Amino acid sequence: MFKIFPLLISVLMVGPLSAQSTERLNSPDGKISFQLKITDKGEMQYSVAYNQKEVINNGVMGVNGWKSGVLVKSVRQTKNNSWWKPVYGERSRVQDHYYGKTFILAKTDHSGQRMQLEVRAYNEGLAFRYGFAGKSKSGKEMTIQKDLTTYTLPAGTRAWFTSHAQGAYTLLPLTKWPSEAERPLTLELKNGVYAALMEAEVVNYCRTKYKLDKNSVNTIACSMFEPVTKKEPFTTPWHVIMVANRPGNLLQNNDLILNLNPPCKIANTSWIKPGKVIRETTLSTDGALKLIDFAVKRHLQYIHFDAGWYAREEDPNADASRVNVDPRRNPVNDLDLLKVIKYGKQNGIGVLLYVNHLALEKQLDTLLPLYEKWGVAGIKFGFVNVGSLKANEWIIQAVKKCAKYHLMVDIHDEYRPTGFSRTYPNLLTQEGVRGNEEMPEASNNAVLPFTRFLCGAADYTICYYHRPSLKPALAKSMNARVLKTTAGQQLALSVIYYSPFQFLYWYDSPKDSKDEPELAFFDKEATVWDDTKVLDGAIGQYAVIARRSDKDWFIGAMTNNDARTLNIDCHFLPEGKKYLATIYYDDPTSPVRTKVSIKKIIVDANTKLEVSLLASGGQAIWMTPVKEK
Repeated sequence: MFKIFPLLISVLMVGPLSAQSTERLNSPDGKISFQLKITDKGEMQYSVAYNQKEVINNGVMGVNGWKSGVLVKSVRQTKNNSWWKPVYGERSRVQDHYYGKTFILAKTDHSGQRMQLEVRAYNEGLAFRYGFAGKSKSGKEMTIQKDLTTYTLPAGTRAWFTSHAQGAYTLLPLTKWPSEAERPLTLELKNGVYAALMEAEVVNYCRTKYKLDKNSVNTIACSMFEPVTKKEPFTTPWHVIMVANRPGNLLQNNDLILNLNPPCKIANTSWIKPGKVIRETTLSTDGALKLIDFAVKRHLQYIHFDAGWYAREEDPNADASRVNVDPRRNPVNDLDLLKVIKYGKQNGIGVLLYVNHLALEKQLDTLLPLYEKWGVAGIKFGFVNVGSLKANEWIIQAVKKCAKYHLMVDIHDEYRPTGFSRTYPNLLTQEGVRGNEEMPEASNNAVLPFTRFLCGAADYTICYYHRPSLKPALAKSMNARVLKTTAGQQLALSVIYYSPFQFLYWYDSPKDSKDEPELAFFDKEATVWDDTKVLDGAIGQYAVIARRSDKDWFIGAMTNNDARTLNIDCHFLPEGKKYLATIYYDDPTSPVRTKVSIKKIIVDANTKLEVSLLASGGQAIWMTPVKEK
């Protein structure tokens, strides 16, 4: 990654500011305003407004030891407007544009303590963090026992609450939460503003969730996973407040999280290749070879061996350096992994391996060079520990080591991203989402674009055939996981949900497919994009997202459990260009067993498409330029 046309300005203001002083900062477009006030007790209070509408009013800043008796010694102003090119992403160029101030704080007791408060105002939101260098910068240890930061919101604010990374969401007032809230926390303000609280650059630090402040109404407080002891100098993760006038703009602006992380540190990234993935379920040589043939036919790029290829994943003595198939998955144990990898390479298909954290933590330094020797393309980490300083440090170091051995990474289960994929883009995706392993209802799916996906890619595990009408055995099982959405919605989600490793056909196998015509949409689409437009959406109701790969546009439209009709404005298309739009839509009268029909029309920038969505349904649209005669 590199920066284009950087503009940096710094001005240092020296001399202490008196108590009850106030400092202000605006975003480049002037819509977001920040105010820092030092009270007569030396307490740090801050306010945030958007288009002159209140977002945060007299929230608190600081950590233990810095609650009061604070004095501003100096202020440094910064300004940046630069562009950088990601290795992959939701767009091919990202702008990093902010106005900032860095405050050097001291204690009024003349103890010599120093704290740095760095604030950045972007057009997309506000970010701030605390830094500690000490008077002598001697590397002494300091313990952050509590983050005192609070967010005091206008009365009537409601939060899209979930307690854990794979949990369901509920819209709650700022009272009587059942537990702490997972990040990001999306908020609906009564004045029409939308906001989201989250973290960025949680590297070598613990996770922070959100809780209600017991002492103040309409106030959200921070809840660190545990105290953190660090050697100075160090900085905390970024506190982030995204702000927008509509929920779709929160997602449109989620590059803010990447901008708050350091640039790529991998010198040669040519081996990092996103793509579509299908899971191998037989754990047999014959099954894997047939799956590779299916992957070639359906224009996928990877197959993935899930849990069980090296023994029972929960066995603490399992050895992930050799093939030893879990007898519950394949009692014959006839998997020749090296033969499969070789066949895959001959056909342009890579192989990914799942490894549980128990084996990874014991064998990581042995496994990584071995997997590179085998020709493995990447690893899916399973059931990693999350939250603690130790857990986060392990994850960060493991991803870095994987980069050394040219291995891409997908972290499953409760891990949620904070932008580290910018620095180490071999971390392509992660779960941390209520996806098709839980088979959620469409109403859950309509919440996710405006909550979970604000912080980065998610491996939702798209399914297609796993429904009783296509698999009679599912109808007989009391505990079967079955899709609660239409086929059209699963097609649409593959565009709406961003994941550089996009897992398709999660519970399906090649024998489930009858080469339905609509599979052409999965065949054609990409997993990373040159541009992304969030066209429309309402949290928990519906979403419409358009993404461009080269000259082609792919659109996903989905609804919750209710049927609805939407209008898609095609203004994002270049003026004067015509496109052939192939529309894949749910149709109960379709002769195809998946009940999907296809129609084609010519569109341009002036077209407004009427999209009728069945309950729990969706539409997928592929637009390609019409060749000029």
